[in-house]
Amino acid sequence: MQTDQLVWLFVLALPIACIAWTVTHEEVFREPREYCVNQSKQHRNFLLRKCFYLFTCEYCFSHYVTIAFLFITEYTLLLPGWRGYLISGFSLVWVANFYMGLFALLRQAIKAEKTHIHLEEKIIDQHKKSADGKELVAGKRSLLSKKSAPLADHWKDI
Repeated sequence: MQTDQLVWLFVLALPIACIAWTVTHEEVFREPREYCVNQSKQHRNFLLRKCFYLFTCEYCFSHYVTIAFLFITEYTLLLPGWRGYLISGFSLVWVANFYMGLFALLRQAIKAEKTHIHLEEKIIDQHKKSADGKELVAGKRSLLSKKSAPLADHWKDI
């Protein structure tokens, strides 16, 4: 029984994370999100500002998505009744936010890799233009190796 609950915990957190991330970060919801960001900063009513903010923060929004999923699935963790719902709710939020954190790191690494490749391509293009057909002298560091050395050191840490 406990194993089933843990499987449910880690599987149910996936769609929660997916929905929360999509609404708060992806392009498909950009316009409503920008409206909510604007209203969360400028609306006169304090409670409405906070309500609009909920749609801009993945952590905050994941709580509400979790509540919806608990209502739909009636999933409880460890204990029956309201105590199990409380434990499962916070557990699902935590796991879903862990997933979103991993996803954010993955996207950041991919973006950094693309930026690194783009910079290397620019350096190579500049080197080709400045070389004016001359070959590099053996033993000399090229423009590429001079410019990309700090970038190479950066990739050792990742």
